[in-house]
Amino acid sequence: MNTYRIAVIPGDGIGVDTIDEAQQALQTICQVHGGLSMTFERYPWGCQYYLREGRMMPEDGLRILADYDAILFGAVGFPPVPDHVSLWGLLLPIRQAFDQYINLRPVKLLPGIPGPLRNKGPEDIDFICIRENTEGEYGGVGGRVHRHSDNEVAVQTSVFTRRGVERVLRYGFELARKRPRRELVSATKSNALQYTMVFWDEVFRELAAEYPDVSCRQYHVDALAARFITAPESLDVVVASNLFGDILTDLGGALQGSLGIPPSGNINPERRYPSLFEPVHGSAPDIAGKGIANPIAAIWAASMMLDHLGHEDAGRLLWEAIAAMTRTGAVLTPDLGGSATTKEVGAAIREQIIALAG
Repeated sequence: MNTYRIAVIPGDGIGVDTIDEAQQALQTICQVHGGLSMTFERYPWGCQYYLREGRMMPEDGLRILADYDAILFGAVGFPPVPDHVSLWGLLLPIRQAFDQYINLRPVKLLPGIPGPLRNKGPEDIDFICIRENTEGEYGGVGGRVHRHSDNEVAVQTSVFTRRGVERVLRYGFELARKRPRRELVSATKSNALQYTMVFWDEVFRELAAEYPDVSCRQYHVDALAARFITAPESLDVVVASNLFGDILTDLGGALQGSLGIPPSGNINPERRYPSLFEPVHGSAPDIAGKGIANPIAAIWAASMMLDHLGHEDAGRLLWEAIAAMTRTGAVLTPDLGGSATTKEVGAAIREQIIALAG
């Protein structure tokens, strides 16, 4: 029996509801698998914790999390806590302290879900994005001086290290090599960013020479955003810097029909630290507490967690349960045109897990 300890941080807003369904889906997977066991410990960190304690997590929060095999995360951010306080107080410190330098986001249209693109179905929208996750434009270097005066200045500095750029690009090449098409696209903006992105492009070309079996292309990020819309079927693996990857993957989420669908994995490939898995939908204050949030992204993130832990069979079963549920179109939340609740969708996916396990 393989036993794993999972830290659960529901966080804020709809993250609480959707992570509950992801945890229950994992418990069902363990029941039908037979050789897999998980224990879950929940931590009430987030904006409500901040309003009580003056910080998003306790001082020893990172030490607590370091002992787990993986982290299941809901969402961060909720009024009246400013977004930059909530994000830099919880999620970004976890990513950086645990060297989760790979942000992995599949862009795949589920069966039965109508995407926004005319004449584009699941066979056309099926690629994966790799976002650099610990430095780049979100390195956190900068400051403000002469605040609240006519001479106020704000400076934000991007940080691109050879180690950081090379390891995310190499991860992209290795992933592309494992996929049937063996195609890798790099997002750049070297015509305008003559230092950071020219450097990115140079490292990309250097690594391409080591992977002659991988077909390589690069696009300026604005042109690549257009390609997401006009020709998503031409994409297989996309690798991008922190900011570009953040923007492109949210666009990818829109291609999937709702931001309630795409999952995300914050990965430490060397497994020196726990990796973190989360939906990308955010805390959605406008629907928080209404019981109508889409749990698919959180449950799909749980599937990615199973893959990372080395149980691809269980991860595949969970993903197939999601796809079987959406294929019928009978139990969908309002963001997908249905009227089902969060709990009803979660229950329907668990029913599919049991049915598919036979």
